[in-house]
Amino acid sequence: MNSPKITDFLKLALTQGLVPIILALSLAAPLAAGPFEDATAAYNEGDYATAFRLWRPFADQGNANAQFNLGLMYANGEGVPQDYAEALKWYRPAADQGNANAQSNLGVMYVKGQGTTQNHVEALMWFRLAANQGDAAAQYNLGLMYAKNRGVPLDYVEAMKWFQKAAEQDNATAQFSLGALYANGQGVPRDPVRAQMWLTLAAAHGDQEAVKYRDMIAEGLTPAELAEARKLAREWKPKSEQ
Repeated sequence: MNSPKITDFLKLALTQGLVPIILALSLAAPLAAGPFEDATAAYNEGDYATAFRLWRPFADQGNANAQFNLGLMYANGEGVPQDYAEALKWYRPAADQGNANAQSNLGVMYVKGQGTTQNHVEALMWFRLAANQGDAAAQYNLGLMYAKNRGVPLDYVEAMKWFQKAAEQDNATAQFSLGALYANGQGVPRDPVRAQMWLTLAAAHGDQEAVKYRDMIAEGLTPAELAEARKLAREWKPKSEQ
């Protein structure tokens, strides 16, 4: 039974979504929840300037969610000129308060050298902090650091551990990478059935590379093996760590 090697599957994942209104907002008791909610609504409607204006007071008063959101807007150039240094400026205080999304994106910025000097060791620290809180993007990126020898020795077993955690939370990038490790026999004995299962799950998210390799690997499986892989994918359920 032969299956293709999967290459060029290790890419950074970035936490893009806004932080929802959670308990952290209630800590600012004198402030009504309305403006924060109005900012969220404005953002979702594409009125980034209004969202930025409404979130800014919350961020200035130390609200970690608002700080993360401003960082995200500077990073994406939404309502403000794209400015990675400003994104870093707002991500950092949110990350220092334990905001996992900010920690995760801060790690990406240190890997890419966006708004700061590239520093894989610093990136690794932020990814680990977020990953230990159950952030799937950070878990994937931490696995990536081990798989690509960035700030740590090359270790596919450790990469597999973190990819697995992210994949179990239905992170498509991690599912594809986990499938690739099973297909390649990196960090785990080669297992085309498990590879097929994880690639099938990633493909369900619309990942075209996963579709391509899923179909290629399927050609090398027996009917029984293919049926088993499809059964595993069909019965799989995501697990949230947050």
